Amino acid sequence: MSEVVRANPVATLTESAAAEIRSLLARNENAGKTLRLYVEQGGCSGMQYGMVFDEKREADLVSEERGVTVLVDAFSAQYLRGAVVDFSDVLSGGGFKISNPNARQSCGCGKSFEA
Repeated sequence: MSEVVRANPVATLTESAAAEIRSLLARNENAGKTLRLYVEQGGCSGMQYGMVFDEKREADLVSEERGVTVLVDAFSAQYLRGAVVDFSDVLSGGGFKISNPNARQSCGCGKSFEA
């Protein structure tokens, strides 16, 4: 099965997010896996973001961002199109953050949104 890498990605990664993801992918427990961004029902605003290291599935949309392969399923793509994933290592409020132009409203935790 050949892998098609999309020229226009569903979501983009900042350099700081890509660097952190590359660092996490270098760990033994993540060997051979790929970053998956997804959206699922839940959270305090109705939908929530997820990121996991996973294996490619047949219907995934695949893109390459700053040296990181990103997988997104078709359901999640409709909510994540145009989103930007950033990473901050500050002590208070650090971690991965997703800025999503499709979110009508986000909750204070930054991990869930209303579409």
